[in-house]
Amino acid sequence: MAEQKRPVIVIGHKNPDTDSICAAITYANLKNKITGDDYIACRAGHLNEETQFVLSHFDVAVPSYIKDVRTQVRDMEIRMLDGTSSKLSLKNAWSKMRDAGVVTLCVTENDELTGIVTTNDIVETYMDVIDPGILSQAHTSYSNIVETLDGKLIVGEIEDVLEKGKVVIAAASPDMMENLIEEGDVVILGNRYETQLCAIEMNAGCIIVCEGAEVAKTIQAQAREHGTKIITTPHDTFVVARLINQSMPIEHVMKKDGLVCFHMDDYIEDIQDVMAQMRHRYFPVLDKNEHYIGMISRRNFLGAKKKQLILVDHNEKNQAVNGADAADILEIIDHHRLGTIETAGPVFFRNQPLGSTCTIIYLMYKEYGVEIDKTIAGLLLAAILSDTLMFRSPTCTNVDRKAGEELAGIAGVDYEEFAKEMFHAGSNLSGKTAKEILHQDFKKFTVDDLTIGIGQINSMSAEELAEIKSKIMPQLEEVSGEDGLDMLFFMLTDIIDESSEVVFAGAKAQHTLGSAFGITVEGDSALLPGVVSRKKQLLPSIVETIQQ
Repeated sequence: MAEQKRPVIVIGHKNPDTDSICAAITYANLKNKITGDDYIACRAGHLNEETQFVLSHFDVAVPSYIKDVRTQVRDMEIRMLDGTSSKLSLKNAWSKMRDAGVVTLCVTENDELTGIVTTNDIVETYMDVIDPGILSQAHTSYSNIVETLDGKLIVGEIEDVLEKGKVVIAAASPDMMENLIEEGDVVILGNRYETQLCAIEMNAGCIIVCEGAEVAKTIQAQAREHGTKIITTPHDTFVVARLINQSMPIEHVMKKDGLVCFHMDDYIEDIQDVMAQMRHRYFPVLDKNEHYIGMISRRNFLGAKKKQLILVDHNEKNQAVNGADAADILEIIDHHRLGTIETAGPVFFRNQPLGSTCTIIYLMYKEYGVEIDKTIAGLLLAAILSDTLMFRSPTCTNVDRKAGEELAGIAGVDYEEFAKEMFHAGSNLSGKTAKEILHQDFKKFTVDDLTIGIGQINSMSAEELAEIKSKIMPQLEEVSGEDGLDMLFFMLTDIIDESSEVVFAGAKAQHTLGSAFGITVEGDSALLPGVVSRKKQLLPSIVETIQQ
């Protein structure tokens, strides 16, 4: 059987903006088209208002949210062995384990785990138990007894269950037997008529006639009268005595309490310690509805496959989805400065100094000769308009503008009108808290040994920006502390005026901002005319100042 190919996750950074989300969707689509394999667009954080507007405008589903990409139980090879009924006989359970090459069976009822039975449990029962009443204590069914002895029930109901009595071998004379047999007992005997009759008259629950002997009609009639069952078996007395305890149901020996089981979404580094402390080798796996799926063993850890990722619109470790360093990164498509992501092996890396990751993806559609449909064109256009502030940002190149104009034509969109609606949706933050606004479009950067956070809000309305400023100012210091930042800068960017007011927090933030732009910063903010790009204007100036 050919190994099934696993899906590859295409994902942007932790506080996704429109470029990040649209890049994941459009690049996953391109990869699916050119390879025929399974690429899934995901997101590492919650959507901002601008991106929600874009996705609903073009009627595109929101990508699945992934919080962590460490290896999970679902990435291991799970032994899909069906759950077993608690009424299964020990003999059948043993055969099932031997045929499947396992030492554990999971017992289920309506797909819910009720117990675990191991070869050890069966062996212990077989070696240690000398109680002749154990079959009735275990409420063993007659169907189990008949099956275990390869027998046939010729008198009585096979659905009945053994409720009382012990197992007796009728090796003595009829006189002696009268002292041995009690009502309800299971009596193993041969083909002697008087012994059979004696057992029935003593109200035995069942007689087992060995070596395939015929049972006289009169004995059968007597048995019916006394409510005694008759089983015939081809085996001799020794074999029957040896086999009969194997007919008891596994529920009598299985472990029911304190079961250790794992879920599909558990991370394997979290469960390794638990496994190491347990004596048994196999563990049940449940889905999120607590339904049994299969089993994993310790050796399955060796074959656990890391999740496969393609990163878009970032290459900084602290912007990447949690657990990225434990995954296989296959590709990075980005338009930012080179950051801190390390990969285990060589990857396909495409980084171009363009205004938007989606411009690079647009170029790749062209290079591979894949047609851009109306929806994909709309998403690519929205991302380019968002990241280049409708072609006003200094990050915008002729390539971005040309791409945007062509995509607007394919999508059938007036890009100026669309951009206005999109930016308005993005800056309409009336229902949001100050912390939510600060994190809406927020990135962390590591410069030397300092951690810097830069957030940004774009608007076409100065009044709207003033309102946002009054809301976030009281929270700046607190957010900076909670996020473990040395400095926090937040850009309130006026798209029409092509300028930004920058507010800040952190001991060195005021001095750093002033030095970076050669201005005297007074109070709690600085106005930077012509500065609208975090990536090309604010960040490089701050990095240079810190490194000097």
